[in-house]
Formats: sequence, C-alpha cells, structure tokens
Amino acid sequence: MHTMLTLDLSHLDGFVSQEQLTAMADEVAAAHAKLYDSSAPGSDFTGWVRLPEAYDKEEFDRILKAAKKIRSDSEVLVVIGIGGSYLGARTALEIFPSDGPDICFVGCSLSPNEIQKVMRRIGNRSWSINVISKSGGTIEPAIAFRIFREHLEKKYGAEANSRIYATTDKARGALKSVADKNGWETFVIPDEVGGRFSVLTAVGLLPIAVSGTDINELMAGAAEAMEKYDLRSMDNPVWQYVAARNLLYRQGKKIEIFCNYEPSYTFFGEWLKQLFGESEGKDGKGIFPASVQLTTDLHSMGQFIQDGERILFETVIYVDDTGCDVAVPHCDDDGDNLNYLAGKPMSFVREMAFQGTLAAHHDGGAPAMVLRSPKMNARTLGELFYFFELSCGISGHVLQVNPFNQPGVEAYKKNMFALLGRP
Repeated sequence: MHTMLTLDLSHLDGFVSQEQLTAMADEVAAAHAKLYDSSAPGSDFTGWVRLPEAYDKEEFDRILKAAKKIRSDSEVLVVIGIGGSYLGARTALEIFPSDGPDICFVGCSLSPNEIQKVMRRIGNRSWSINVISKSGGTIEPAIAFRIFREHLEKKYGAEANSRIYATTDKARGALKSVADKNGWETFVIPDEVGGRFSVLTAVGLLPIAVSGTDINELMAGAAEAMEKYDLRSMDNPVWQYVAARNLLYRQGKKIEIFCNYEPSYTFFGEWLKQLFGESEGKDGKGIFPASVQLTTDLHSMGQFIQDGERILFETVIYVDDTGCDVAVPHCDDDGDNLNYLAGKPMSFVREMAFQGTLAAHHDGGAPAMVLRSPKMNARTLGELFYFFELSCGISGHVLQVNPFNQPGVEAYKKNMFALLGRP
C-alpha cells in the first residue's frame, strides 16, 4: 500500500477532545454503512464508492486511445461543462499543466467575454471539443457547445464530427441522441455517479489524459485509498475528519475554510466547495465551504480568520514536496534584512509560515485540521479525491441529509427559464 496522506488533529486541542471523537464512533459507523445500504437516501448515486476498482476497463482503454488521438491532431482541446462536469478535470490540470494541447474550459458561465477569450486562444490552431453533459440541456454548456460546434464545423466541415467527443448519458438525453446521429465518439457518465463525484469517470479522465497526466496512477491512488479508508473504526482518518468537523459544527463553527499553501491547488478548493456545498447544504443545515490560498490570503482574509466572528474552522491541505525548490540568495546590500535566510530553501520558509499560522489561528480561536501529502503527483491526487468524496458521503449522513441530491439547484432554473420565455 502506497497511500501516504496523514491527518493531524493536534490543532483542535481545546476544541475537540479524544473522548468526544471516540463517542462519535457509532454515529459515524452508521453513516458509513448507509453508503452500502440500498434503502438509504441517495443510494442510487453511490457508484463512486467502489469506482476505483469497479470502473469500465474497456472504456478506460478507449479514453487512453482518444487522448492519444487528440494529442496527435489537436493543438487545443476545448472542454465544455459546468459544475462537476469540469471542476475535477480543471483541478488536476491546474496542479499538473498539460504537456500537450492547450486545454481551455468554457460553458461554466454565461459570459460572452469568456467565449471570446477562448476563441482568441484557439486562433488558427488545430483543435477538438470534449462536451460534457448528462442531459445536454444545461443552459451554460449547451449555449457554449452550439457556438464552438459551429466554429469547428466552419473550419473542418464533415471532419468536425471526428473532433467532437461527447461525455454523456449511456442511453438517453439530447446530447446522446445528437452524438449518435453524427457519429461522435461518446463516453459515459454513469447513472449511479452524480456530477460532483464524477472526477474518476470519463468526465475527468479524458481531459486529464489529454494533458499527459498518468490516469492509471490517478486511479491507483484512489484504489489504494478505497481499501485503506474502508477501515470501520476511529483509527480511520476519514472517520476522524468526519467526526471532528461535525463536532465543530455542533459547537457553532458553521464555516469550513479549505486552505492550501500551493497556488496550483487553488482549484482543488473550488472542487471541494462544490462537493461539500451541494452535498450538505440542504434542509436548513450544512457547513458552509469556503477556501483560501495561503500565504497569499493571509494578507487579505487572514485578518478575519484570526480576529473575526468565531464561526469557522480550517482544513489545511499541505503538500511537503512539490517537486522543485529555490534557495533564497545572498544580497550584498541586505536592504530587506533577509540575509539571515540566505541559502535556505523556500520550502523551509513556507513550512515555518505554515506552522506559525496554524499556531496563531488556533490561539485566536480558529481550530484546524491538517491533511498532509508528502508529494505532488497523480497517485496522491487520486487519494486526495477519494478521501474527500468518502468523507463527504459519510458526513452528509451524519448530518442526516441526503448527500446525493441537489433539489435547491432547480429553483433558479425555473425562474430563469420563465424569464427567457422557454416554451
């Protein structure tokens, strides 16, 4: 087993005791069991739980083949999707930038400005589209797809059909029927996996594979995590995290701030916000997910975290080895008085900032949990994805909501379509 994440709860001292965590064991055990109970709320959408070992191997091979083709014939890949249809892939691509095609994301807003920006990025280069939508009718990606499909067909004519890859429902829906009619290659969004849990399906895997990141390693990390975190006791870091965040919530800590110390993990915070926000924010309940990028945001949000209303706790994702380092140089005039750091690696300075911040925030009444990853690679990212998916599923059941529906998302759509005059 290569799983390497470690969870540090020492900065909960004075807020959550070991006795309190131990007392949560039965509650967390019952919530974990619900992920395997076909009568539990949302049980139709728990296919992600066993996905790292039960995925479709034939489709996985087709994903690798399609990625190879796109890498050989396209300088740009336009990925069209919103919510869970793009956040997981974009997270991975921010951490591991593409060594092949320039990968652009559209269809995640209603901004004509964003459409124009991507058009300019494509320019005269060769390109392909990966459109991702379960139904094909979600307005943001559907409009973007109309625009970029027209653009692709103008450039390539009939050849455009071999440059469109649709990730959609396996059998039904508007996008699936148009894809079949035009002969586009299709990949499946499984019925039993909701969008925010879909990063390890074709939804995330195709764009990630096109970027050059090893999706075999990504899945291997998730598979090891699945085995490790199925432990049914308080020795399981997932159980500890779930118990601690729910105990803090019951104390009035209503906001969870996801923190990272690596700018390339900023989108991981966006992925986490959807995962927890859409899963837990219902029935008048839920921990509000927020995110900050440190140390950058210590110069903005740091004031509130340190000194504002005491309604928050932090979950820090910290990567020890990011794959490179830079030493602080010596400067003869020492105008900034930093020669005492000369020769020290930036990673050492960052570590001291991290430790100092944890202590200051704890003393200021903002407790923190730290999830440490020793390396920045596809395998540890696979483990991180699975750690939080499992935590979210269990935590939603502890909160006694259905973690796998999103009834509130429909309210704005109803108003919007009425205003647009939809027939």
